[in-house]
Amino acid sequence: MSAKILAWHFLPPDGRLANGDGTLVIAGKTYRVEPPIECCSRGLHYSVRPLDALQHAPGPIVCRVECSGTIDAQDDKGACSVRRVLWLADATVPLRLFACWCAEQALNAEHAAGREPDSRSWNAIAVARLFAEGKASIQDLAAAWAAARAAARAAARDAAWAAAWAAAWDAARDAAWAAAWDAARAAAWDAARAAARAAAWDAAWAAARAAARDAQNARLEEVLLALAPEKRSKRRTA
Repeated sequence: MSAKILAWHFLPPDGRLANGDGTLVIAGKTYRVEPPIECCSRGLHYSVRPLDALQHAPGPIVCRVECSGTIDAQDDKGACSVRRVLWLADATVPLRLFACWCAEQALNAEHAAGREPDSRSWNAIAVARLFAEGKASIQDLAAAWAAARAAARAAARDAAWAAAWAAAWDAARDAAWAAAWDAARAAAWDAARAAARAAAWDAAWAAARAAARDAQNARLEEVLLALAPEKRSKRRTA
């Protein structure tokens, strides 16, 4: 029997296993799959880092899990034969706000370097945040994204930073993808993605990508741990 691994796992919006059997996942319950276990093929999946789990997420329901039994681990994920669900929560709104934060960090980095991003990119993030808080419509979000996309396309005419564009997009993509499960969330994702792309005026961002992802992971872990039942209970009684 292996040591227990504390990890993260995401579920579709209906809270059911995404492996085709439709099992409803319940907090406190332990799920099992008989060996052999092979990552991506057979087993109950998990990621130790929340940002890695988000990259493979089929939806916004986050689970804090304890994995044990037979384990096949890879760099960004693993599969196990025993997965206990410690708690679960709908992370839709926190993930939308996290996506905004990731894109904002990309623009802040450019601003600090003396390269001021287009105001349309800043506005796209602001509107995406308002949308996450229920203060803007999907039409507002779509309009802001269209403007940010136009800014990114205009900047892209400079072929010298085309490669950096891709690097910056990748830095925010995994986090922002969490907002893309329906048309409204897709618009929020695109706004964050456009903002990151518009910030990529040279290859410096690519060099900082690992550090940026570490910062994103730390922020995401903080955001998700705040959804734990004991944290929510404290906020209600405060």
